[in-house]
Amino acid sequence: MPELSWKKSSFSGGDDGQACLELALGADDILHLRESDDPDVIITTTAPKLRTFVLGAQAGEFDHLA
Repeated sequence: MPELSWKKSSFSGGDDGQACLELALGADDILHLRESDDPDVIITTTAPKLRTFVLGAQAGEFDHLA
């Protein structure tokens, strides 16, 4: 896998000890997501699928899972 350029939200703290979500855009517009405190675990998806998931989470569609 080619080297990915990971980005994190400006809302994340600058302290390396803080866990935050990081995103990287890979080949063929595939999004890679990882948690900064466990960088070896990477989830891949597409922008439309991630958008659908985020909108569903905001709408409470997954609240019954908590």
